[in-house]
Amino acid sequence: MSLSFNMCSVSVRRSLTWRSLGPAALSAGSRRSCSSEHRTQQNTDPKRSIFRPPPSSTCDWIGPPNPLSNLRPIVYHVAENESELQRRLRNLRQETEDWNHEFWTKQNITFNKDRDSFIMSQLKAKGLTVRDEQGRRRFLNSEEMAEFYKSFLDQNRTRHMTYNKEWYRRNFTITLLMARVALTNMWKTVRHSKKKTSSPAS
Repeated sequence: MSLSFNMCSVSVRRSLTWRSLGPAALSAGSRRSCSSEHRTQQNTDPKRSIFRPPPSSTCDWIGPPNPLSNLRPIVYHVAENESELQRRLRNLRQETEDWNHEFWTKQNITFNKDRDSFIMSQLKAKGLTVRDEQGRRRFLNSEEMAEFYKSFLDQNRTRHMTYNKEWYRRNFTITLLMARVALTNMWKTVRHSKKKTSSPAS
């Protein structure tokens, strides 16, 4: 899969941080599910782009939404002279992005298949075909589809709860690592400032 990445602005980078730390609701599966029918027919292997920004890049890079997971892939910037703590934080954030991508790819594929099966079964029960006499695709009304949405959430409740627990666990760890990196950087700045003020004038 080929992705075109662009360099993040400061505002985009803030929104990426927010998305990485935001909670996931039980109904997220229906919100993130693919809306186009042809996506169900695509290769279901959750491949990620092998693109990497050039060494001269100074910020995170973000790509367009993946057609299967609906998530924007992020490639995190590798800081110059990256410390062990910074490396741990970057690797965990990248791993969490990949974990999210894989989960929502599988969830959306399951959602689309179950939805299509439900629609076909309901139409068949009414004695109707998938398309009308003019060749237009038939749809169920919102009340009929609500039955499917509720059923899908009920069937996947345990999976969503497990996902949410892991999501919170990962992001709690990410938050702690971010705080440690910020404190370390602040301490380095303070020490450097003290050295400059205490050094004798030439």
